Amino acid sequence: MSKREVRVRFAPSPTGPLHIGGVRTALYNYLFARQHNGKFLLRIEDTDQKRFVEGAEEYINKSLAWLGMDIDEGVAEGGEYGPYKQSERMDKYAAYATQLVQDGYAYYAFDTPEELNEMRAKLEANNMSAKYDATSRMSMRNSLTLSEDEVKERLDRGDNYIIRIKLPRNEEIRFEDHIRGWIVFNSSQLDDKVLLKEDGLPTYHLANIVDDHLMNISHVIRGEEWLPSAPLHVMLYRYLGWEDTMPQFAHLPLLLKPDGKGKLSKRDGDRLGFPVFPLEWKSPEGEISTGYRESGYMPEAVINMLAMLGWHPSDNQEIFNIKELIAAFSLERVSKSGAKFDMDKAKWYNHQFLMRASTEDLRKMVDAQIEPKHLAKGEEYLETVLEMLKEKVSFASEILPMAQYFFENPASYDEKVQKKKWNAEVASHITAYIDGLVSRELTTASAMEEYLSTYAEEAGINKGSLMQPLRWAVSGQAGGPPIFEMLSLLGLPEIQNRLALVQAKA
Repeated sequence: MSKREVRVRFAPSPTGPLHIGGVRTALYNYLFARQHNGKFLLRIEDTDQKRFVEGAEEYINKSLAWLGMDIDEGVAEGGEYGPYKQSERMDKYAAYATQLVQDGYAYYAFDTPEELNEMRAKLEANNMSAKYDATSRMSMRNSLTLSEDEVKERLDRGDNYIIRIKLPRNEEIRFEDHIRGWIVFNSSQLDDKVLLKEDGLPTYHLANIVDDHLMNISHVIRGEEWLPSAPLHVMLYRYLGWEDTMPQFAHLPLLLKPDGKGKLSKRDGDRLGFPVFPLEWKSPEGEISTGYRESGYMPEAVINMLAMLGWHPSDNQEIFNIKELIAAFSLERVSKSGAKFDMDKAKWYNHQFLMRASTEDLRKMVDAQIEPKHLAKGEEYLETVLEMLKEKVSFASEILPMAQYFFENPASYDEKVQKKKWNAEVASHITAYIDGLVSRELTTASAMEEYLSTYAEEAGINKGSLMQPLRWAVSGQAGGPPIFEMLSLLGLPEIQNRLALVQAKA
């Protein structure tokens, strides 16, 4: 790592909700910046006004905030390299495009759409790649083929033009990628991309390079889909005289569909029933897409899950808090191959973090579900139920529906248990056991368990044969939290009441 200050940017376009793959890109940038005591920038690349979606920028900020990725410099945060929104930087780009023309690295192109279509059709007819490049440009209407006087006349007259980069005909372009090693392209594979459009606005390629340079970005960590554009960007750095300060590159692997066949899309989430956005999104047309937050995921679980989709630590550790992730993360341990999205693993991560959640946080997670019956026995009782059942669920929202029998008599009884495990003999043993608890005033879980062992031994029966029927008689369920903790929390009077109910029904 060089002594240059680490400065990375996440640069989404506000064209809709932030996809979970984009969130992973933001996360890797964030982890890298924090590990090297650097800066994490949020730059909004909104030059494509035709695709701009109202509310998308606010959504991006809220998503990163929910996940705990604090921004050092950005539209809201400010910073010495602002503005951080490309639409507010439009005065910065044209001069660089003009400089490239003057230096012989770009040219004015006056071609009409009809001429461009004709050129492509001719190339395709001859089984050639239909691109505007070092070969085809010499048959087109541009400042390389027109006389200097005609070019000046067209510019003075206000003719429409674009500015294209002038790439060499057959040159090797090499650059090193932190994830993929040395990458080599030949310039003949590329076309002369547009840098400045007819309306005077820059394309992504020019604006991106200029902004990264002016904002002193040290590392560009972005998705694999930008890899084909990287040689063009390298050439722009070279042509603008910025090669010595060019950022280092790292192109992240794709986030794939669960079956591994293609990039994960919104449609995959809709089809398979899982979120692909961090927060719920309502489109301008009224279409609603659910988010991880609304689906009950904890931000820590989403962070951990995303970190492991493409990166692997040096050991087998799977659960990290954010400080541990920052310490362990490295670009060199990011995979070159795509990472398959695994919904079951996502739920597993949420379960792991739910198990680690504090009682206070658990209480907040279920706040919207609280009813008077849940508070009737007090906050301490409610919180104990939450703690007792959190190991049984993937989401906090599942606890209270599962915990119904802690707050009122069972609404139903598991018929399989009744048929297989409940009979007159078992009922008599359960009754005797509960009577023994009451007469001995045994109220703690450990005392209740010890007495069941004693009772079973004295009765000459297997202790295990009473465990599930006892649970069923009290809760109506076949399974649940540790049985003696459940009995202790319900209390002896309630246990007696439940036994009387089941005896009347059975």
